[in-house]
Amino acid sequence: MDDRTDDVDWSGLFHASGPAGDTPRRLAALLGDDAEAFVDGYSHLWSETLRREGKAWPATAPTAMLVTELLDNPLLGPDDPSLPDAMLAYLYAIGAAADLGDRAAEIRARVEDRTPELRAWTVEYVSSDADGRARMWQDGTGLGELVLDQAALACFDVVPVLLRRTLPYLASERARRRTCAAAAVGSLARHPAASAQRSELLKQLTSMARAADSSYDLATIVIAIGDLGGDTRPWLTAPHAGVRACAALAPDLVGDDTAEHVLVELERSPQALSKSFGDLAPPLQLQFKSYQDLLTGLRAS
Repeated sequence: MDDRTDDVDWSGLFHASGPAGDTPRRLAALLGDDAEAFVDGYSHLWSETLRREGKAWPATAPTAMLVTELLDNPLLGPDDPSLPDAMLAYLYAIGAAADLGDRAAEIRARVEDRTPELRAWTVEYVSSDADGRARMWQDGTGLGELVLDQAALACFDVVPVLLRRTLPYLASERARRRTCAAAAVGSLARHPAASAQRSELLKQLTSMARAADSSYDLATIVIAIGDLGGDTRPWLTAPHAGVRACAALAPDLVGDDTAEHVLVELERSPQALSKSFGDLAPPLQLQFKSYQDLLTGLRAS
């Protein structure tokens, strides 16, 4: 692992199972040849360092930094090209967890007002046993939920670094890696610090979409374009039903007649989207949030 993570006090952080002091060691196993430790590390990454609803634990932001180091390490998956792709998928998830929109300033103000209390709550939490930790979530202070807000804010604050580390993979020699990078960029570049970059990024993503040679890759990139406020209307009439649906899910197309027609057809046949990709899983973004949830969000906006 890179020395840049040496100054992280992992013992003062926690993930789904409690204190996060085990996280660096378990993720380091992804670079080794111990099959059992590898499976444990991969499971730990996905099941322990992210909350079930795709939100952050206090250990999530520094874990994301570890993931960028794994991604850049030639020892990661020399015989399994899907492993770097999985790291990019994780960074997509971090971008989603960190997408605080206008709430970032308000969360920061609340966190800063109660920093000593949050620190004390966390110290007690990581030193408690499982029963004690369970009781703390119901202690009536609301500090636990604010600690989780603080964790989301920590992810928000590292997003510019994660984006910078992800961008080179848009030019990968591997088509699927470029696609996973596009999904991650579509999530990470929603950060306010990336506003000046978005126009050029959208040009790059649009070029990638036009060159995509599979419906899965095209649909994934089209969702990323929509996530960044780009124009997905050219794909509303694509021959592939899944691509049309992913284009119609773009938030900026709420109220567009053609997009609405595509979404109505999708609602009439709920399994049509997943079936359209055959044996492949749905586009990466839809593996984190179902299109039914996305539709609900669009209908509410």
